[in-house]
Amino acid sequence: MNMNRAYFLLGAFYSLLVLLGIVALLIGAGSPMALVQVAVGALAVIGLWGYILDKGFLNPRLWRPLAYLLGTGAVLQLVATLTASLSLVDITWMLISAMFSALMIFILHQYGDRDQDLWATPEEIEGGRLLGELLSQQPELVMEKQDQDRQATVNVSKVGERYRASVVRARGETEERFEEHFSCLSTLAFFIEKYTCITVGDFGRKYADSPASTA
Repeated sequence: MNMNRAYFLLGAFYSLLVLLGIVALLIGAGSPMALVQVAVGALAVIGLWGYILDKGFLNPRLWRPLAYLLGTGAVLQLVATLTASLSLVDITWMLISAMFSALMIFILHQYGDRDQDLWATPEEIEGGRLLGELLSQQPELVMEKQDQDRQATVNVSKVGERYRASVVRARGETEERFEEHFSCLSTLAFFIEKYTCITVGDFGRKYADSPASTA
């Protein structure tokens, strides 16, 4: 069995668990706490399928907090097995639940990483492709721009297998300097356009007629 098939089976298993929980609620066999658990589980399954299908569902900023919430629940379950007076059956189910939660926590934490193409728009992917082409010709890209009362300078380079963006931006008399590193060029394109007045197209126009670096 390959990993892709294993993930599909895992997604089907978790989806079945959520479906059973919904059925239990519909027939009145659930408590208010069970309703919360089913709702959180359903949300986690959406993230799981997004991870499996390599698609961005909802917002990337949602998934890591959800993973931390599941992690907190798993820890509380483990503490309960050690401190509460539970039957062997209850302890067994709590340990199984914590084990499956650990796998979901890992997946949702990975899925919530914004630095992936699956969270990029087509425009950001195209912008990343353009930056990649320019970086294959120039070891370093530098762009300065002033837009009304805003001014920015962005320095882009490749460091190992990652991309570095150093930014200096100013508005009026206030100046900020910061630097970020990315694995995906699409995320680099997103970062530049979100946090500065510079667009990827500005780089394209500047370097369109520049000769390739021979360094």
